[in-house]
Amino acid sequence: GKGQELSFSTTLAAQRTEFDFSFTEPYFLNRDLSAGIDLFHVTQDLQQESSYDSKRTGGGLRLGYPLSENWRQNLGYRFEKTEINSVQANASTYIRQQAGTRSASSINQILTYDTRDSKTDPTDGFLGRIIAEFTGVGGQARNYKTRVGGTYYYPVADQWVLSLLGEVGYIHGWGGETVRINERFYMGGDTMRGFEDAGIGPRDTATADALGGNQFWRGSAEVTLPSGLPEDLGVKAHVFSDFGSLWTIDDSGPTIQDGGGVRVSAGVGVSWRSPFGPVRADLARPLLKETYDKLQQFRFSFGTRF
Repeated sequence: GKGQELSFSTTLAAQRTEFDFSFTEPYFLNRDLSAGIDLFHVTQDLQQESSYDSKRTGGGLRLGYPLSENWRQNLGYRFEKTEINSVQANASTYIRQQAGTRSASSINQILTYDTRDSKTDPTDGFLGRIIAEFTGVGGQARNYKTRVGGTYYYPVADQWVLSLLGEVGYIHGWGGETVRINERFYMGGDTMRGFEDAGIGPRDTATADALGGNQFWRGSAEVTLPSGLPEDLGVKAHVFSDFGSLWTIDDSGPTIQDGGGVRVSAGVGVSWRSPFGPVRADLARPLLKETYDKLQQFRFSFGTRF
């Protein structure tokens, strides 16, 4: 009867295993403050993208409060240990050099502006976020990261919705520390359809390993329209174009490709509002790409996009 939320979730898959525990008190100190604690353990197989596996274990505290009807502020602290292991012998030199365990202690804030008419199936309104994170409150990692983005929804006609997305991000090391491979941004898959996960951006062409990037921008334009099936089935059709770029790493060498060129893709998709959550299939084709990018024309995904 207090609205408190206790959750435990598990993901068991071939390339990712994740255990998450969280507790949220929506009215902390009898005020309109949400307070919570999170614990997590994630192992990830990144052999296909970057020839290594990673293990992340940690937890955090968070506090959220409204600034107005549409504005909300969230503050948080997180500590985690990341282990880069199972690095292949023929992996990129720039990845082999970073094998081992590294701790990170960070504070963060998320400022959100939300006027959407629905959080799960919006047809009108805007969702914007400003995310800032400072890492170096203890631990070994030293960097600061910023992401700014938003999505605008506009109803063109009955059951026709235009959505426009834009986002930029930046991370930089401080105190003589460089940004490690697990701290960088990656693009591809859901964030750039037509390309594999980590399919664009800086790459060691000697080994084809993705290295991630310190800066990115991306955009997307999409029209959602009726599929022709009964509306109560929750099936919709989509026509879209994604575009953006990812560039800059602290390493340099003759085999690193880091041009920062613009990538563009276009395609069509079908989504289903299933009882288990949103399910979607997309068919996309790259229109602008680099020779070292990794392509993926068909993608099947779960969940919503930002």
